[in-house]
Amino acid sequence: METNSNKWGFYGRREELNTLTSIMNRQRWFFVKITGRRRIGKTTLIQHALQSSDRPLKLYIQIPDSDASGVIAAANNYLRLFGISNRQINNLLEFAGCIGQLVGEGYVVVLDEFQYFNRKHLYEFNSFLQHEVDQLANSSENVNGGLIVLGSLHAEMAALLDGRNAPLYNRVTDSLELHHLDMESLLEMMHLKGKVKAAHMLFLWNLFEGVPKFYRDAFEQGVLDAERKQVLSKMFFSSSSPLRSEADHWFLSELRGRYDALLQLIANKPGCTHAEIQDATRSYYGDDTRQIGAYLKILSERYRMIERKLPLFSSPKARAGRYYISDNFLRSWLSALKLPVSAVNFRPVDGLVEMADRDLMTTEGFGFEKMVGNIYEELSRKNKGDFPLTHRIAGYWDRKDTEIDLIAISDLSKTIRFGSCKRNESKLEKSLPNLHKSADTFIKAHRQFADYKQEYLMISPEISNDTRHRLQQNGLIVQSLRDLLQEL
Repeated sequence: METNSNKWGFYGRREELNTLTSIMNRQRWFFVKITGRRRIGKTTLIQHALQSSDRPLKLYIQIPDSDASGVIAAANNYLRLFGISNRQINNLLEFAGCIGQLVGEGYVVVLDEFQYFNRKHLYEFNSFLQHEVDQLANSSENVNGGLIVLGSLHAEMAALLDGRNAPLYNRVTDSLELHHLDMESLLEMMHLKGKVKAAHMLFLWNLFEGVPKFYRDAFEQGVLDAERKQVLSKMFFSSSSPLRSEADHWFLSELRGRYDALLQLIANKPGCTHAEIQDATRSYYGDDTRQIGAYLKILSERYRMIERKLPLFSSPKARAGRYYISDNFLRSWLSALKLPVSAVNFRPVDGLVEMADRDLMTTEGFGFEKMVGNIYEELSRKNKGDFPLTHRIAGYWDRKDTEIDLIAISDLSKTIRFGSCKRNESKLEKSLPNLHKSADTFIKAHRQFADYKQEYLMISPEISNDTRHRLQQNGLIVQSLRDLLQEL
């Protein structure tokens, strides 16, 4: 890891790096699938794994969202770029054959955006590649090269490689799925060990969550440590802003405008129900509620852009559910940034930045709950902190709108914590009566926890000494975000 704060290093992903490096060092055939959202660090991981394994023969090709001729043109360009000038391919069959030959010679071939081969006009490539993969896997010779395919659309990658009827079914030797970087890695990235800036971490995490490329963009723009409005102005509102069109490139190009209204509604009202979505979107999608249900399923299962959350401990088949945008960046873009950024050529920029910042503060309330839950899980997973979790963290709610921001359950110590997470510390004391009432409702509904020790938790990004003292006098556990981050 790079420790010089003037340079960008490689953060987190140690386990994934070791896994991928060991795969490459087997010196025998491998076929690896790597999935994860855009900008999550798939290509960077491979670059470092190739360096760690010291593989001299390598070829990287990013597959364009194009027809067969466009894919072939791109492949030939990459062959020349990597100094493989003695190969010239003319069609998808020859492309697959070229990959097989190179892997047989010891190359590590990387195909990025592999999910585009699920397009109808490119799908035959999978059968051609199946033939090459089977020959490599069954070759009597020692094949020490390998193939790595990357994809940002999980469902389409699964259809290509995991579907029983797919040509490449059961051919993959290893799979990795990259998730957001954990909070400890982000603190390391921000060089904040021992000097945590809690409010700034919340602001950045609500925007970028654990997507390393976004933090690197901010670093390269010189605003990783800057105040909020400067970050927004540089990252979204100037002509050279690196994230100004990121949302369009990520999801609008895939969705082609079909689900805009639905996504906008869920972003503006986190936790909306299916009935609320139906009522609000009839003017866009008509009276056929089955169509809305199909759209929700596609957005959740195929694109993983939304998630349906159920009341804690309810059946997975329960009809009650609430919908949320699953990605912080997408939620922040739709609810706070999209409108002012679109008006940048027509309104004073300072006012637009002010508008975006104000709306982001509202979204940070929901983001803060999510962040605290993630930190609690991470602390327990790493055997840190004072609470060994045995149940996942989730907000609790019922049909009577009983809500609890955070529930932490430890069967080991027979303790349950009910937490109130407020972005503004002044709201903590006001939330206490409702927290007690909601906790009583929870215990009555889940009698298996009736004999557990009950603890009540107050959490805010920063908590003054006076507020902390008053809350502790009432027997409450008080934790600021700063406290939690320092435990990591």
